[in-house]
Amino acid sequence: MTERRKFRRRNPLSAQSAVAEQGDARATSDEAREAAAAAHDAERQRAALQAREAERQAANAQLALEAVRAEDARRAEDARKADAVRMAEEARMAEAAREAEEARGAKERHAAEEAQEAEQARRVEAAGSKDRWAQLASVAVDARHLENNRIVTAGRDDPAHAAFDVLRTRLLQALADHGWRRVAITSPTKDCGKTFTAANLAISLSRQENCRTLLIDCDLRRPTLHKVMGLRDPGSMGDVLRGKIAPEDHFLRMGENSFDAGHNIAFGFNGTPEPYASELLQSPQTAEALARIDNAFAPDVVLFDLPPALYFDDVIAFRPLFDGVLLVVGGGLTTDKEIREVERRLGEDTPLLGTVLNRAEGTRLDKYTY
Repeated sequence: MTERRKFRRRNPLSAQSAVAEQGDARATSDEAREAAAAAHDAERQRAALQAREAERQAANAQLALEAVRAEDARRAEDARKADAVRMAEEARMAEAAREAEEARGAKERHAAEEAQEAEQARRVEAAGSKDRWAQLASVAVDARHLENNRIVTAGRDDPAHAAFDVLRTRLLQALADHGWRRVAITSPTKDCGKTFTAANLAISLSRQENCRTLLIDCDLRRPTLHKVMGLRDPGSMGDVLRGKIAPEDHFLRMGENSFDAGHNIAFGFNGTPEPYASELLQSPQTAEALARIDNAFAPDVVLFDLPPALYFDDVIAFRPLFDGVLLVVGGGLTTDKEIREVERRLGEDTPLLGTVLNRAEGTRLDKYTY
């Protein structure tokens, strides 16, 4: 007998629940697909952004590289230009140095030519001056007269002559060091022994074979040098300075003597007082006359016996025509104030070649110190 299955009646509510569950499942599946699609889109967008960022960074890197290359190129160009400027400057300096060297060489050649011409002219002039010097009239000097006038460098018996020899040597050294020749001999006041000093120094210089010396009496108001040397009427030194008498016709060389004075000394004596001495000494004629004397005799040393510096203005008027001064001060006679006043009047630019102290107390040799 066939068993009959029992018929189970379904519950309508259960079917409805199943349908609802199926709908929910489909909805959930759709949401999942949508979420997956959204995630995919987001991933794709992110990848796109990353790609664009990578492209931007690559572009920036390229720009930076190009900027570096441009900067390197600019620097290289600047360096090239700097090198070009430097090379141009070096070339300019080299050209300037070459031109300077050529100019220096030309100048040296010109100077050498001038020196050669000057030397030739000097030799010609020296030959002429030697002839004029040799043709000067000579003066005979009495040794006894010089001794009576205390010219101690003539006989050389008085030990004081050694002081004048020292003075001579130091003076020649000072003149040689500076290329000077003209020496003024003066004192603050009278009776200090300036003419005595000038005469003794001149006799000492005469024994220098390689030194030609002139002693000129420029104490025009009160000339005494000719009396010291034993002459009576030597003529007018003022007329020589005015150009009225040629130096060759007035100057006198040291003649033969018994005290071995050299012949390399000549005297410009004066026997005519000049009332307007300062005017004459600072006149252009005097400067021209001294130039003629230099050209005529080519002296190595010229001594000027000038009046006392504190009397009148003769020494100041004559200042432009001498190189330095020997100041003779009287021991026990000249004051410090007078010496300072002489220095003030002569000015700081007047070289003081030495101070001769005359008539000092002590031994005979101490009477003449330098």
